[in-house]
Amino acid sequence: MSTPHRRLRVLLAAALLAFAAATQAQSFRLIGYVTDGPAPLRLPAAQLDVVNFAFARVAPDGSVYLPDTVDPAQVHALVAHRTVNPALKIVLSIGGWGAGNFSEAAATAAARARFIDSGVALLHRFDLDGLDIDWEYPTLGDADISHSPDDRRNFTLLLEALRARLDREGGKRPYLLTIAAAEGRFAEGLELPRIARSLDWINLMTYDFHGSLTPTTGHHSGLARSALAPADGRTTEGAVRYFLDAGVPADKINVGVPFYGRSFGDVEPVDHGLYRKFASDGGFITWSEIVHTRLGAPGWERHWDAQAQVPWLWNPATRQLITYDDPQSLAIKAAYVRRNKLGGIMYWEHRLDDGQLLDTLHKALHEAR
Repeated sequence: MSTPHRRLRVLLAAALLAFAAATQAQSFRLIGYVTDGPAPLRLPAAQLDVVNFAFARVAPDGSVYLPDTVDPAQVHALVAHRTVNPALKIVLSIGGWGAGNFSEAAATAAARARFIDSGVALLHRFDLDGLDIDWEYPTLGDADISHSPDDRRNFTLLLEALRARLDREGGKRPYLLTIAAAEGRFAEGLELPRIARSLDWINLMTYDFHGSLTPTTGHHSGLARSALAPADGRTTEGAVRYFLDAGVPADKINVGVPFYGRSFGDVEPVDHGLYRKFASDGGFITWSEIVHTRLGAPGWERHWDAQAQVPWLWNPATRQLITYDDPQSLAIKAAYVRRNKLGGIMYWEHRLDDGQLLDTLHKALHEAR
């Protein structure tokens, strides 16, 4: 073989090895939201990449603060988990459903400066790794919060200024900047993909698709569309497509999963209650409570939707339905994330689990490489 051909083969082999190594090296992040609570937090830190502590709030003047109900000692205790997992990132989440004053905080350069200064001060006070903005939702008043058509551009300006400040503050220790978001009309107040350039990633709230405000029961976190669902039914796959089509890089998209279910009462007794009208809303039920009081209990039937790839529970005697995720559906969602080379999985919320769901996600994302 001539020398040029030999060199070409060596270069080609090296390129293929580099490509294979890069493909295998892709890591999928696992992010858990954690709230303040009366009981000590039991956190298996070695299983997580990022923990988002929820929530700081926004004052009328645009400054970020910890509510009086939040014990600062719990934030310090959360940060202390780095002794178990030095790579663990602790991020402060700002906002949440019903949290207002974002519109005012983003409206002017002075208000944005107060937001950024106070947020960065909290970051340094607790030795955190970044900030997560959970504004639900720019330009919308669904949660009875202040809003404006100008929110769309102002939120972009806020994120860009915050990104620049975090980069200056971080130096050799890069600080994270992320947001929580949903698709469709909930994302109309986001300038995608422009804001994606300022963000490390976006946590998709791909749950609560069905609840007290929807006309029928249904999967609240279905991966794909059920055969019984309307053509415009919300799904996890649909949400991911929305953000991909808007120009957000795949590796900046994290699929959100719930560690809780949603229940419905007085449901029409057809199709085991799925996608039927209901007369009462049973609210939220934790995964732990589902395991200990519903699964296998008298009267309760577990069903599986082969199209949506999620389970549901049905009680024909009481006409109650519960929609939720379990280890089977979470393993399928993790495989979907890996197959589509997305960023990872986020879950809400850590205290709602009995350990099974986090174990499933960790194994599916981190041990199946």
